[in-house]
Amino acid sequence: MEHRLDTKKRDVPEEATLVVDNIGGIDETAVSFQQGVTVLSGRNATNRTSLLQAIMAALGSNQVSLKADATEGSAMLEFGDETYRRTLQRRNGTITTDGEPYLDDPELADLFAFLLESNEARRAVARGDDLRELIMRPVDTAAIRSEIEQYEQRKRELDDQLAQLDDLEGRLPDLEAKRKRVTDEIETLEVDLEEARAKLDETNVNVEERREEQSELETKLDEVRTTRSEIERTRERIETERASIEALEDERDQVRDTLESLSTGDETEIGRLEAEIETLQAEKADLSEEISQLQSTIQFNEQLLDEPESFLEDETETNDGPLTDQLLDDSETVTCWTCGSSVAREQIETTVEQLRTARQERLEERSEISAELNDRRETLSTINENRTEYQQTQRRLESIEDEIDRRSERIEELTEEREQLTEEIDALEAEIDALETEEQSGVLDQHKEVNQLEFKLERKERERDEIEDEISEIESRLDERETLEARREDVTDELTTLRTRIDQIEADAVDAFNEHMENLLETLRYENLERIWIDRTTREAREGRRKVSKSSFDLKIVRSTDDGAAYEDTIDHLSESEREVTGLVFALAGYLVHDVYETVPFMLLDSLEAIDSERIAALVEYFESYVPYLIVALLEEDAQAVEGGHGVITDI
Repeated sequence: MEHRLDTKKRDVPEEATLVVDNIGGIDETAVSFQQGVTVLSGRNATNRTSLLQAIMAALGSNQVSLKADATEGSAMLEFGDETYRRTLQRRNGTITTDGEPYLDDPELADLFAFLLESNEARRAVARGDDLRELIMRPVDTAAIRSEIEQYEQRKRELDDQLAQLDDLEGRLPDLEAKRKRVTDEIETLEVDLEEARAKLDETNVNVEERREEQSELETKLDEVRTTRSEIERTRERIETERASIEALEDERDQVRDTLESLSTGDETEIGRLEAEIETLQAEKADLSEEISQLQSTIQFNEQLLDEPESFLEDETETNDGPLTDQLLDDSETVTCWTCGSSVAREQIETTVEQLRTARQERLEERSEISAELNDRRETLSTINENRTEYQQTQRRLESIEDEIDRRSERIEELTEEREQLTEEIDALEAEIDALETEEQSGVLDQHKEVNQLEFKLERKERERDEIEDEISEIESRLDERETLEARREDVTDELTTLRTRIDQIEADAVDAFNEHMENLLETLRYENLERIWIDRTTREAREGRRKVSKSSFDLKIVRSTDDGAAYEDTIDHLSESEREVTGLVFALAGYLVHDVYETVPFMLLDSLEAIDSERIAALVEYFESYVPYLIVALLEEDAQAVEGGHGVITDI
């Protein structure tokens, strides 16, 4: 997985300028950054974190704070030819934001680019959170599953169409054979008809002198021919109607089966589901609000621990006096900006940890409610779909039955018509028998024979034409095969891509973490720490009403003894420095897997004090290869360890 930065290939401005007003502990300031690494160097409580928050505010993050004594603040970022501005206002005890920041949606950046101490990706490793859930959070898996279902439906339709073409192609040999047989029969009938007509003409010549007397006979014979033609057409229409009725009856049986298989649900069940959905939505909204409040409280307390001076009133902003000295000392207490009382740092840290635990519990509870909510929505959707399909199927059944009744009535009418025509022929033949003289004996039979041969020939020619039309239609349909196969191949490829997208993201995340963790451990050389990696496993789990495969990211640690023997360890036994590096590498993996550098070209690093200066320098150098703008807040002694050639800001 190679994501190393090539600035020549990225359309990223060379310089950015930030103007800040009343963010965190900053009154006002303006700074510029060059592409590459910028170090914010200074002692504790010198507004380095506040400046990082101002950058986050301009980029679009909501994880920022307004100066305690201010009612409004702003952050403006000039980046290339564009200017991005964000304003913060305090209203009724809450902070509202406005403006046009760099990002419309800051989720990816908050997770994997803004790596302050409270960053969730960094903290997830130390707390033992679900690493897989965090790395996959920006991926809309529900939308991917919905898209998969749509493509599966398209593929089924294409498969059905291709299967129909296979059936049609299989019919061609029989149709070709049938056409040949009918053509041969037509040729035989044409020969027979020609002979019969010649024989009739010969008979007519012999009785030519009596034609006037026999004109009535000829008329009757023509009437017989016409009536027989009508009978034949009526018979064919009856056969067509009967075939249609048979097809309709088969369809009716299928529709009835479908109707019996559909469950419409009762109104009580639907009402219950709708009420449960409404309740679950309200519970989820309440939990989301509580989670947001907990996160704000956690960030506030963490900032209070990191930069307590930013919460003081105006009169304490100078670095003179005992209160300032107290804050700048490495004290075990922190002065509360709201009441002025001193609170033990350990007590605040314990409270923050409890808040984090509560937030994680609420996140898990919200996840469970989301699963229940999806289950109820799916059930209700299925019921509604079944009700709609049931109504449509019921209407179709009624339509089929009406059509069967109509065609049955038509058969009765045609049957009566055929019987009337048969009676007319009987009457005509009786009249012909009476008119026929002995000399003209057999003329009626000859006319009948010619007439019947003409009927048969006409019917066979019509049958041949129908066969040829069917063959032409099949051949035309078969011409679609190549297009359908190409479409199916495209759909299959897209399905494969969709089905493997989630799996690929997970695999890439694990590979990225393992690769960079191995590289950094080799560079940082922690004593007896041999390897840290993520082991990805899969298990079956229920998600709503479906059974799905779920992955789990298990963090593995291997140490070695003095004599070189390897043994497995846990995250709890990592030093603070090792834990911080692991969290940062996990955040870097998310940054690269989700291509965050294409969304926002900034990465912010803070709270690296647990790592020694030499390793911080190596870490910064490593991260620099993957980020256009890397802005790092460091203590003075750590900043000196970072090699020259980087921008340094000391006055904020």
